[in-house]
Parts: sequence; C-alpha cells; structure tokens
Amino acid sequence: MSKTKQADNEIHEDQVLNFLVNSLDEEVALSFAENAKLDAEGIYEVLVGACADGTSVSTLCENSKDAPHENSVLYHLRTKFDLETLEQVGNILLQKDVLDVLPEQVEVVADLHLRPYYGDEDDTDGLYHSQAKRGTTAFHAYATLYARVKNKRYTLAVRRLTDGDTASGVLAEFLGILDGLDLGVKAVYLDREFYDSKCLTLLQAHNHAYVMPIVRWGRTIKQELSEGWSRVIQHSLTAKLDGHSWTVDFPVYIDCTYQNGRYDEHGVARHGYAADAPFIDTPRDARYHYAKRFGIEASYRLSEQSIATTSTQNPVVRLLYVVVSLLLQNVWRFLHWEYVATPRRGGRRLWQWSFKEFINMVRRAAWTALATRRAVPANRPPDDRFTR
Repeated sequence: MSKTKQADNEIHEDQVLNFLVNSLDEEVALSFAENAKLDAEGIYEVLVGACADGTSVSTLCENSKDAPHENSVLYHLRTKFDLETLEQVGNILLQKDVLDVLPEQVEVVADLHLRPYYGDEDDTDGLYHSQAKRGTTAFHAYATLYARVKNKRYTLAVRRLTDGDTASGVLAEFLGILDGLDLGVKAVYLDREFYDSKCLTLLQAHNHAYVMPIVRWGRTIKQELSEGWSRVIQHSLTAKLDGHSWTVDFPVYIDCTYQNGRYDEHGVARHGYAADAPFIDTPRDARYHYAKRFGIEASYRLSEQSIATTSTQNPVVRLLYVVVSLLLQNVWRFLHWEYVATPRRGGRRLWQWSFKEFINMVRRAAWTALATRRAVPANRPPDDRFTR
C-alpha cells in the first residue's frame, strides 16, 4: 500500500485511498495466520477499488498484477464477518468523522432502499418481499438513517431487511441509535412505509417532531382527501399488540394545489401529511418541509455509481458492499468540508469537487496500488498507426 507523504495544501488521489483503507482497517478487524501472504490492507484496497470502479472483486483481481487472488479475497469477505457484527461495525464506521462535522441539531431521514432481485424464484430465502416494483416482488432491502445538513446527507446507520421486519421495528432501532448519539434532532422525516400507529406512537414517546405522508386508509381519510381545500384535521389510528389496543391521535395537514396539466393531470391534487413540529403551521409548510427528504434519492443514485457488482446471494458480502458504498459518500462529504472547503467569514467556500471526480480519484489510485493491467498481449508488434 502506498504511503505518500501529505502534500502542502493538497490531497492527492493515493492519499484519499489511504484514508479509506485506514478507516476500514481501524474499525473492521481481520485476523490471518502467521505465515499468510495476504493482509487486511490488501483486501481493503481491492474492496474500495471494486466499489469505486463499479466492477466485481473477481474482475479487479484478475486484471491486476499486485492484487491478491480473487478466491482469497472472497473467502475472507464471506467467512470473517457475521451479519450482526457487520451491522454494528458498519454503523460505527459510517459515523466515524461524520459526527465531528454535524451541528448540534440535525434533521434526520429514515428510508427503505430496495434493490431488485431477478434470480431464481425458488431461491429467495432471506430476501425481502414487497409490492411489485421494476418487475419483481423480491428485493435485497436495506433501511438507512441519514442526517441532513444544508442539503448534504450523511449516513448514520444501515441495516439489512428480511421478511418479518416491520417499519416500527426498524424505526425503534434507529431512534435507539439517535438516543445514543450526542445529537439534537430537529425533526424526523419518514416515507409512507412508516405510516402506522406503532411508528407514530414511537415518535411521540421519543418526543420527536416528525413529518410523513399519510396513506389513504379507511373511509374517513379517503373522504377528506377527495374534497375541500387546504386545511388541518385531527385523525387517529388504532393499534393492537399482544391482545392490547390503543389509539394514537395526530394532526393531518392537507395541502391542495391545482395540477395545471403537470404529468398530463388536471384538477386539484390533495396531499396529506401526518406532522407534528413547531415549525409547521400550515399545510403548505408541511409539504415544503417534507420535500426536503426527496434529496435522499440522490444518495441512492450515488450509491449505484460506487458499489461493487456481484451475483452472490451471500447477505454478508452484499451488506459489506453497501456499507463501503455509503462510506465513500460520507468520506467525500467529510473531506470536502474539512479539507477542501476554505474557511472564511460568513461560511466556508466549497470548491468544486464532485462525487464523480472523487470516485475517479479513488479508482485511479486503486489501479496504481494494485498494478492494474494497462496493456494486453499482442501476436505481433504494433505498427506506425499506433504512434503519433
């Protein structure tokens, strides 16, 4: 692994790779036999390089002279971790450094991310089943918790989902994580999957402000969303657990707008939000603040650009790739803010450094460190057409 000395007022691409590998090496411990030729740093270079390159570990190892053998890397990835430990260590890894740049109070977003599964229908044990989406009902599913700070999103936690996991169970776990962090929560933004009585009860029990879209359940709410203009109503949901039932009351903000041909639709569009926050006074406020969570989709798009490809069904390996993909985004935002941005009065100046450029730097550094093949064998010498 390269150990280039830190340059004055510059961060080189090999140093970015070193930062990522060192972060993994400090939090994710791997043990090897005394006479093993492979070490943790070599595995992490391949892992980070494959994610940045958007290729598989096997492909990167095959095309690199100094990379360890693909079977050795994949063996350690499959056998050195278990799901519970990986989730715990992964969350520690994601929170590392990030907590130092977050303000005392943040907005948090919880969401579910479904990656479609198109394999054998009889081989879906351990997957998450949901409504049909993109041609399948089986998914590799992950729940993520983000902190949102001035349009920047930092991942704080991720967990794998399987059949039997509930939205309230995921939310309870995430709220527990927030309680253990030295952060003030300004508001919690949730997707409609979390709209149920148990989740609302949890939010009220933790005394968190929240905003989430409602689902058209029941005759009353369907009627409210089919007539009238913008207004605030009181609504309630009843839950049952272990033979006990309770009712949770909450305000619903109904915001109405004319569609004016948008998406070829006309008439009045009515959006309902379950919201309880001191900064929300009107239905328009509820819609405006909830729109902030839409930026979470950008994190998913970036994740698709920086995750290693694989056909394995091993849940540990898949979760590890997701963690590294999200780590790349966190590190990019952390380095951008702490090292690249210029401190000045009125706020730091964020110099242009796109995620794509960051990923390209990591990719090139990994290629160099692993001696990725830059030439292919030829059956005769190149002629004049290959020179200029």
